[in-house]
Amino acid sequence: MDLFDYMRNNTMKKEAPLASRMRPDSLEDVVGQGHIIGKDKLLYRAIKADKLSSIIFYGPPGTGKTTLAKVIANTTSALFTQINATASGKKDMEAVIEEAKNNLGMYGKKTILFIDEIHRFNKGQQDYLLPFVEDGTVILIGATTENPYFEVNSALISRSIIFELKPLEKEDIKTLIIRALQDREKGLGVYKAAIDEDALEFLSDVANGDARSALNAIELGVLTTERAEDGFIHITLEVASECIQKRVLKYDKGGDNHYDTISAFIKSMRGSDPDAAVYYLARMLYAGEEVAFIARRIMICAAEDVSNADPNALVVATSAALAVERLGMPEARIVLAQAATYVACAPKSNSAICAIDDAMEVVAKEKTATIPPYLMDAHYKGAAQLGHGIGYKYAHDYKNHYVKQQYLPDEIKDRTFYVPSDNGYEKKIQEYFKKIKEEA
Repeated sequence: MDLFDYMRNNTMKKEAPLASRMRPDSLEDVVGQGHIIGKDKLLYRAIKADKLSSIIFYGPPGTGKTTLAKVIANTTSALFTQINATASGKKDMEAVIEEAKNNLGMYGKKTILFIDEIHRFNKGQQDYLLPFVEDGTVILIGATTENPYFEVNSALISRSIIFELKPLEKEDIKTLIIRALQDREKGLGVYKAAIDEDALEFLSDVANGDARSALNAIELGVLTTERAEDGFIHITLEVASECIQKRVLKYDKGGDNHYDTISAFIKSMRGSDPDAAVYYLARMLYAGEEVAFIARRIMICAAEDVSNADPNALVVATSAALAVERLGMPEARIVLAQAATYVACAPKSNSAICAIDDAMEVVAKEKTATIPPYLMDAHYKGAAQLGHGIGYKYAHDYKNHYVKQQYLPDEIKDRTFYVPSDNGYEKKIQEYFKKIKEEA
């Protein structure tokens, strides 16, 4: 590094955003993620022992993926190189690999290659890394906000340990905000800023587990708020709310947040919790999810989880699907809320899906059974000569429009597929079947 590089790096450190300046230098200073860097955890022990294998950090923005990579850079004896997949290509990797080979061969020095946003590399770029990760030329640290099992090559996955980082807890965000306000070297301590308790609560809550979001907001507040007569810059609730205009939802319509949220939505309706159903519905709508997609999921839930316990649930859900296509947002939110709460509040039964799944399994695994001849079509030419339709009992000719007659094939004549539950309308179905069979 020459003098100009040294001066440029120093300037960048001073001018970097607060979230970047406040990155810790050691494991002991890292806030949160105790499930992977607690003192008894594998990652903590591996970093301390300088015995890292290739790893992939996976988690939402602002949870510490790059921070942990920087901590590793500060504690390892290996050489550390960082590239970003959004701005780097194969030529950049070739240069890194060539240098890593030289350092390993000439000086016995290992190289840690940190690739931020690794999911941005295409399959060919990811494949290029494989042999060098395999033979130990580089130790890979990948960071991604996307589920690596969807976005990273399975071959790279098999050669790496996946560590999932969680959104930071509210108390963790509080700790980071207070640390930033008090730190005179890397933080905002020289500004003599104080934050009100309600503002601290607000910022730590709306940050939604994203440390970067909270630190950006507090930096903006300190730098744009005039000093009070007591000599302090006061971050009030009003100032805090201005500095973080809107809660950022962690929701990617093409990623696992999309699937996690719709899963929680369906399970809330199935679990008869209309409050939770409306909450997850709001999250999806807020994030811009397609209303047609949500409507389809409500229809599926109405058939799968409500079934004949309330046959009207499917009618409501289907009508809602038609309505939202014609209305669009914002009115569609009302229709979806009506349908979701109806399905959530309806009596539950999974009898229909159990019936069809059981029947499908029999069809798939057992020999195709012969339809009783009297149930076969008797209208085509030659049917009578084959005995088709002969002996069929027309149900409407009998009391209660029901007659005892075998409809299943002989091979499975004693099988039962549909078992009405004791809930809602299905209880009436049970009573109806009992009545007509006793009177037949």
